[in-house]
Amino acid sequence: MEAVEGRALTATPAFGELEQHRRELTAYCYRMLGSPFEAEDAVQDTLLRAWKSIDRFEGRSALRSWLYRIATNVCLDMLGGRERRARPMDLGPSGEPVAENLRELSEVTWIEPTPDPAEATVERETIRLAFVAALQHLPPRQRAVLILREVLHWQASEVAELLDTSVASVNSALQRARATLAETDAGETTEALDDAGRALLERYVSAFERYDIEALTSLIREDAKQSMPPYDLWLRGRDDIFTWWLGPGIGCRGSRVIPAGFANGSPAFGQYKPSADGGYEPWALQVIEVENGAIKELTFFLDTERLFPLFGLPLEFAG
Repeated sequence: MEAVEGRALTATPAFGELEQHRRELTAYCYRMLGSPFEAEDAVQDTLLRAWKSIDRFEGRSALRSWLYRIATNVCLDMLGGRERRARPMDLGPSGEPVAENLRELSEVTWIEPTPDPAEATVERETIRLAFVAALQHLPPRQRAVLILREVLHWQASEVAELLDTSVASVNSALQRARATLAETDAGETTEALDDAGRALLERYVSAFERYDIEALTSLIREDAKQSMPPYDLWLRGRDDIFTWWLGPGIGCRGSRVIPAGFANGSPAFGQYKPSADGGYEPWALQVIEVENGAIKELTFFLDTERLFPLFGLPLEFAG
């Protein structure tokens, strides 16, 4: 585990030294909680708790370790007794592409996307929507163990100290967590976006705006998936996706699509569909996953009021 500047602090740290850990703590809390908004709240609480008790920090351990201990406890408190966050495909098989299958489930709390600069391969793989969703299948303490051991590469002894448990318990929890994740699609990978991938996405945006199904056919895999949180319906297969787009989803014809950086290691776009009053209205944050030169998954997050500001997208678009 890295200490601040490679060593434990020997003097009382200033708030700025706490603040410099915000980004990595936010990523950790996001993996634990599945929501960028809850992760931000958890980090704020962590830094506030740390600052209030800074006089009790004696510098015998790294400041980073101490902050992770506080953040873990904050997350465990937030997760206590709560249903796990999910994606539509976690709830059951794909459905027929008909409007009658479109349901909002008030009892389900959905995985939410997080902005991500897609800096490194390990970062992309451990922030993917499927991986974060798979983590939610784990009991909270197992979740913390797996993230600390497998993502952040802490030693078992360090995790045991953080969780006030034994190394044997940490190793046992890690083994159980790995077995659970092996039953999900968390092992799938996301490719780094190269020039060919960027060109593919440019063609996709152009074809989607034209609603050119023939052009889209060459860009989307035959076995692609689509989901539309907060609806529980998800679609499997290009044919069903296009049936939806040309049926219940026909209102998306004529949409404008603008880049929104990356979400969970994958390219994201803001979709604005034509408004009955003229102009365009925010409709979806599209997160596009690419594999082997084709689009393998499309997630349309429809909670634009919350998500568009997070991704720097305007809530009004004149076209």
